Amino acid sequence: MHAPLALTGDYLSPRHEPSWFARALPSVVFYSRIIGIVRRGFMAARKGGFDQNQLMVRSQETFRALERQGVRISVTGLEAFGKLEGPCVIVGNHMSTLETFVLPGIVIPFRPMTFVVKRSLIDMPIFGPIMRSCQPVVVGRSNPREDLRTMLEGGADRLAQGLSVAVFPQTTRTTRFDPEAFNSIGTKMARKAGVPVVPLAIRSDAWSTGRLVRDFGPFRPELPVHLAFGQPIEVEGNGKAAHERTVAFIRDRLSAWYAQVPAAPEN
Repeated sequence: MHAPLALTGDYLSPRHEPSWFARALPSVVFYSRIIGIVRRGFMAARKGGFDQNQLMVRSQETFRALERQGVRISVTGLEAFGKLEGPCVIVGNHMSTLETFVLPGIVIPFRPMTFVVKRSLIDMPIFGPIMRSCQPVVVGRSNPREDLRTMLEGGADRLAQGLSVAVFPQTTRTTRFDPEAFNSIGTKMARKAGVPVVPLAIRSDAWSTGRLVRDFGPFRPELPVHLAFGQPIEVEGNGKAAHERTVAFIRDRLSAWYAQVPAAPEN
């Protein structure tokens, strides 16, 4: 049993040599562990006991499962949460399922959190009850105007309850960051609620997106995983400056990471 994660400064996973079986069949071994983690979460949710602590524990189990497979995880900028007096809106790029699974284990030791999610996630037979227990802001993605209203009002409600809200403003998961496709909904949500934005740059292409099942693409433990939090940004005026600073932070971190280790080809 691993000790709970309690990251307070910059973190880099120790080197770990996986078993020969895990090296031979990395996707099979990793996803079998993920299925076990989701099953434990589902059992707790079915009994009405899936709370913020459960979310943190299952997330940290995923974090450790990645490390057991030999993935090196870097987390920086956590001092941002020590500067907050209340909740925030975490605004990040969206590459894969990985960040949805590991982010609560990193953030919840500082403060409770939830996500903006699409309706199809909460309707899933196993994962759905887990997500519904997290009080997410749910959007349908069929009516943009209605989704905007739902995100602003739902986000303000969760933030008023003390829950930080993570939002991925891209329309789909991708390793390519396009600032033009990165909308300003996170900044708008923070502005409406009167809370700061914390930018989050993510490189998570070790857990790639699949062609047939998007959540289960080829697992590539040789690729590093990076999560970098920026300093809290107060949203002033119409929020344009805060949005531009968020985009610049994410763009610059991704450029530096991929200059060091290029991405594998997308599926």
